[in-house]
Amino acid sequence: MIEREIPDFDLEQIARSGQCFRFRELGEKRYAVVAGGKYIEVCQEGRLVRFDCPEETFESVWRGYFDLDADYGRYKRAVAKRDQYLQCAVAAGGGLRILRQELWETIVCFIISQQNNIGRITKCVENLCSLFGEICYNGSGQVYNAFPTAERLAACTLEEFAPIRLGYRAKYILSAARQVVSGEVDLEAVRHMDYAHARTELMRLSGVGRKVAECICLFALHHIDAFPIDTHIRQVLDTHYPKGFPLKRYRGFAGVMQQYAFYYELVTN
Repeated sequence: MIEREIPDFDLEQIARSGQCFRFRELGEKRYAVVAGGKYIEVCQEGRLVRFDCPEETFESVWRGYFDLDADYGRYKRAVAKRDQYLQCAVAAGGGLRILRQELWETIVCFIISQQNNIGRITKCVENLCSLFGEICYNGSGQVYNAFPTAERLAACTLEEFAPIRLGYRAKYILSAARQVVSGEVDLEAVRHMDYAHARTELMRLSGVGRKVAECICLFALHHIDAFPIDTHIRQVLDTHYPKGFPLKRYRGFAGVMQQYAFYYELVTN
């Protein structure tokens, strides 16, 4: 068990922020998380966060996954005092972190996210993993499923996807998996690209448009200058920033501001 006092960190806010769909609530401020094929249980009391894993695994996997080395206090202090909307958003979601997620998993999850809600996305991802993910065991011997590889999904038929109820998204996932397996889109190369080139390359994947590519850049590649614009954020921009969001002020971490705004819209509407 690893214990850390972590400022600007709220496990519940992160779990409900719509950037990851494999958090399972076990109790108050206690979650099971599956990421990159690894399983962990995390709980929080105040600023004290407990990670149920060995020190080596915490350092090699979870420290980076939860972005614990970044100073989110600095990001929050950068918010303009006169920007009442963003000040409120930061106050509401000041414990958010931009997770460092596995690239292929994030691609599939955000293809599924199109015209969808968080509850339904989570259920689709859970079913996808149950049907096609490798069976794994946690430290207590309980079974969980890793996220299915591109190779596994590329070998599927559309009929096999039917129980997941993906709708039109099924053909996109199947096509994207085959693009990755064939090498048409090289995810290892994408991992080493800058933000602009990575976004362009990701948009070659079936079902990945500008918004989904921005989400993948932000939540998997950790290009935290990415600024996904969905219907929630479009409404925020139209209502509070008719002259445009001040991206220059937040150059280098605009995606963090986007996440505060997105979460604020989730919890207040």
